[in-house]
Amino acid sequence: MHLHTTASDGQLRPSELVQLARQHAFNAIAITDHDTTAGIPEAQQTAQGWPVIVPGIELSAEDDGVDVHVLGYDIDIENAPFQAELARFREDRLGRARRIVDRLAQLGLPVAYERVLHLADGGSVGRPHIARALLEAGHVESVRDAFDRYLYTGGPAYVARARLTPEAAIALIHSAAGVAVLAHPGLVPHYFPLIEERLIPAGLDGLEIMHPKNPEAVRQNLQALARRYDLLITGGSDFHRPGDPIGAVQPPADSLHLLRQRVARRAQP
Repeated sequence: MHLHTTASDGQLRPSELVQLARQHAFNAIAITDHDTTAGIPEAQQTAQGWPVIVPGIELSAEDDGVDVHVLGYDIDIENAPFQAELARFREDRLGRARRIVDRLAQLGLPVAYERVLHLADGGSVGRPHIARALLEAGHVESVRDAFDRYLYTGGPAYVARARLTPEAAIALIHSAAGVAVLAHPGLVPHYFPLIEERLIPAGLDGLEIMHPKNPEAVRQNLQALARRYDLLITGGSDFHRPGDPIGAVQPPADSLHLLRQRVARRAQP
């Protein structure tokens, strides 16, 4: 329920991801690329109903300099105003990528902007594509090394970009008839007060409790919040590339059913 494709920073095409899901006998998967739904039609066409493709998105929100990503599930990908906002986000990503490339050149680490675009393969351009270009150019030892040395938040080549607030991300997902779920809360240092004081009043629907980067203590805290506020419980491996443990973290068996119940309730007049 949290998978990425070449439409953003994943390394498998949507059709390849569907085939991998079939190999694992998954009944349903959610494609949640960053700021784009471009991979979903190809996945649906390939799947032909098996596995079920849940149309999703991962919006890159930010709060006080901290990444706070919000997943949208069962969204209406034909919603024109929603797609117009996504197009604006992707345009901003292009400008940011060019500024990062310029900064790298100033640091004596030249990479070609055109190569970054090629690595993105028409999808949403992000720092992972720049990291891969740095690796190809021999400037770093790995993609992780690129982030650790140059591309981390506040790093020598880091360039901030305009981002949504988490509340605005929730509202945008709801505008496309979707369910809004806080992604990998364990990566958000202030997740507890953020959820309780701001995101629940803003209409947050659920929490991604089962995630590889949520420690057990965080999962227990999130379970308590979910029970207290009737929040959906989701989970996923945050799959990006072959070798990632695609089936190691899964949502509860009834999560998709409950998620779609929530969508149906919201649609009622």
